[in-house]
Amino acid sequence: MESIWSRGTELPRFPSLQGDCRTDVLVIGGGLAGLLCARRLTELGVENILVEADALCGGITKDTTAKITSQHGLIYDKLLRQFGAERAGMYLQANQAAVREYRRLCTGIDCGFEEKDAFVYSRSDRRKLEQELRALEALGVSAELKEETPLPFSTAGAVRFPGQAQFDPLRFAAAISKGLRIYEHTPVLELGPCVAATPAGKIRAEKMIVCTHFPFLNKHGSYFLKMYQRRSYVLALENAADVAGMYVDEAEDGLSLRNAGELLLLGGGGHRTGGQGGGWKELKRCAARYYPASRERARWAAQDCMTLDGVPYVGPYSARTQGLYVATGFNKWGMTSSMAAAMLLGDLVTGRENPWAPVFSPSRTILRPQLAVNAAEAVLSLLKPARPRCPHMGCALKWNPQERTWDCPCHGSRFTREGRLIDNPATGDLKGYKSESEPQ
Repeated sequence: MESIWSRGTELPRFPSLQGDCRTDVLVIGGGLAGLLCARRLTELGVENILVEADALCGGITKDTTAKITSQHGLIYDKLLRQFGAERAGMYLQANQAAVREYRRLCTGIDCGFEEKDAFVYSRSDRRKLEQELRALEALGVSAELKEETPLPFSTAGAVRFPGQAQFDPLRFAAAISKGLRIYEHTPVLELGPCVAATPAGKIRAEKMIVCTHFPFLNKHGSYFLKMYQRRSYVLALENAADVAGMYVDEAEDGLSLRNAGELLLLGGGGHRTGGQGGGWKELKRCAARYYPASRERARWAAQDCMTLDGVPYVGPYSARTQGLYVATGFNKWGMTSSMAAAMLLGDLVTGRENPWAPVFSPSRTILRPQLAVNAAEAVLSLLKPARPRCPHMGCALKWNPQERTWDCPCHGSRFTREGRLIDNPATGDLKGYKSESEPQ
């Protein structure tokens, strides 16, 4: 179950850290967000080191559908109502700047960068599309409502957001990693003021940036309350249509579509990690119905951190952690969010003002309806008398029969049937657990 990006790219390899060292800024996490932060700091002339617990881009980055876009579903109508015009404008400006920065960096890089329009469609609710169009127009975006789409099912229309892009994320990552000081297979075991302990040495740094997908430091920031994780699935189809753009359904359980060369990437079947959803079975049914002549070339799944209000957490890790920063909660839009985070954190780390900081602040209010949902899920799972249990915070794990994994419904950690860690925020394997047979 490899993504098409993983099959086609061999990333450079880096040594593990041996011994103690010093640097100005330590970046923890070697996915695209960490790489972009390290690249940004290097361009600003700031000495930095990046450490990755496993291999570079071995987590979520390799499983993205790689849309570079400021259009994140029907986000702008929601942001105007929730935050007001000023902060909705900050979010738009940050993401549009991210698109432009990708365009700049991808010049001269063979990474399949293509200009594409982005579309958000609705199967039945035209009113939502009209509201989003009015929101975009109020924020100065020249969007339009398209009556017809090339999709193989009927819609109420689609909002077109022009001037966006798509690419191959691993070929891009391989290129921008050149010249950076990177240590792979170097997990951070303990984090203290200005020092990070690894298996073979300590790294002393004045400032640190945590880019580990889900933050691993529980005693600050309350990220275990502010986020949950969501699984989504992708089929790469041969002999399917060219949809001439990047499409996403406004409904959470809808389909996303984009082309990658001769393949159509069909996404959907999602669910909260540890919950139930259609997965690949649903996508296979959709492929058979809408593209009956197609053939499956690859399948994979991704996992995304979802915030309380749909906006990432980028900035100081908490109000009490001096010199510690975070980038997390990208809500399925990790490409533009990673770049915006790198640009924002580059400014914060070097003491510069950034106009987008207020909307992304990790210390903003947590009084959102999703907080009660997250808390209820955690309480129910903690009280459930079941084994195995997640080493992160003790929640009861659930068996995922489609992917044959143990998944945590509280915070999204995942483990193989034998108990080996797949996805964080847990930092180690299941202890004292032995699987005798396939769970039912």
